[in-house]
Amino acid sequence: MRSLADVDPDIANALRQEAQRQQRNLELIASENFVSDAVLEAVGSVLTNKYAEGYPGRRYYGGCEVVDVVEDLAIARAKELFGAQHANVQPHSGAQANMAVYFTVLKPGDVVLGPNLSHGGHLTAGSAVNYSGKFYSIVAYGVRRDTELIDLDEVRDLAKKHRPKLVIAGGSAFPRSIDFKPFAEIAHEVEAPLMADIAHPAGLVAAGLHPSPVGVADWVTSTTHKTLRGPRGGMVLCGSEHAAALDKTVMPGVQGGPLMHVIAGKAVAFKEALTPEWRAYQQQILRNAKALSAALLAKGYRLVTGGTDTHLLLLDLGVRGLTGKDAQEALDRAWITVNKNTIPFETKSPMVTSGIRLGTPAVTTRGMKEPEMAQIAALIDRVLSSMGSESVEAKVRGDVQELTNRFPLYPERT
Repeated sequence: MRSLADVDPDIANALRQEAQRQQRNLELIASENFVSDAVLEAVGSVLTNKYAEGYPGRRYYGGCEVVDVVEDLAIARAKELFGAQHANVQPHSGAQANMAVYFTVLKPGDVVLGPNLSHGGHLTAGSAVNYSGKFYSIVAYGVRRDTELIDLDEVRDLAKKHRPKLVIAGGSAFPRSIDFKPFAEIAHEVEAPLMADIAHPAGLVAAGLHPSPVGVADWVTSTTHKTLRGPRGGMVLCGSEHAAALDKTVMPGVQGGPLMHVIAGKAVAFKEALTPEWRAYQQQILRNAKALSAALLAKGYRLVTGGTDTHLLLLDLGVRGLTGKDAQEALDRAWITVNKNTIPFETKSPMVTSGIRLGTPAVTTRGMKEPEMAQIAALIDRVLSSMGSESVEAKVRGDVQELTNRFPLYPERT
């Protein structure tokens, strides 16, 4: 067969440019990571050719004897990694994993109690522009103004008042770990199931570095990238009593044929996650996040909740008269990749925001440690302290490239 460069030089060039960007830039988006060559090989494999609607041993198509082996391995490894009774590895994303639980548990119009988006929640916990907000009646809980931690008293009061059919714990921008047991107690007080969304801390959970909701929550959803360092995709964990209903909802309820090449990548990532080296990597993610947090605090920045005990941190730039949008764009020009993010009690729109979100999984994957975190904090400070200075941004670009060159990424692809 002809190579990509021969068939489509435009796409081949775009892929090469993206590989160069990933090598060159400091990737600090908390939801991104760099998969291993083994995961890349699995996702780019011939399994992309195979339709496999159904489940291992129960397919609607012939010729599935090999892909059955792949999916069985992914399921078994996910269950071992998290200590779960059942795992469905077919969801194409975390959003679809959450959808699968919604459609299994709820009817349109049912009340759902979940985290406020601007306080760290996720779109699928009730945003008005998302299916969750369109199909269900959403009641949002937030964080306390004084501590910026989840207000469990408010969660309990809202649960008793609204009697939700589902309670959600977890989100996309909580810098502190979440104890799922109080949420389970509240949910069960009002006879509602609990769904724990661990898309962000899943790797930390698997490594025993964050409280696990498995065996506590009725449903556990996650992406397979972020801290798990697998391919982009999702999964749902649950008890065996919910297995049949969940599987029926995923397929044929909300999805058709599974992406078998991605499921192969998930299986590889789960195997990697079962090794001592991977668990040491998760510990370094936390050490790096704390080091980055401490360095930024020392430079006078305000962090939401005052710091972090996960892989991510939120900077409140409003106190410096900056917007998240402006900061993101300035840092991007300096080859430091972050994302603008709302902060609790946000006063600006989601497209502008008062904050930026930083994470350490990707830079940790490259081998960076605490000394590099102090250097990264200094680079960020130089850009944000001289907003709009082309000369400062140019100098920082040079320093960023010098740093990233010391930690090569996919050298054969650049």
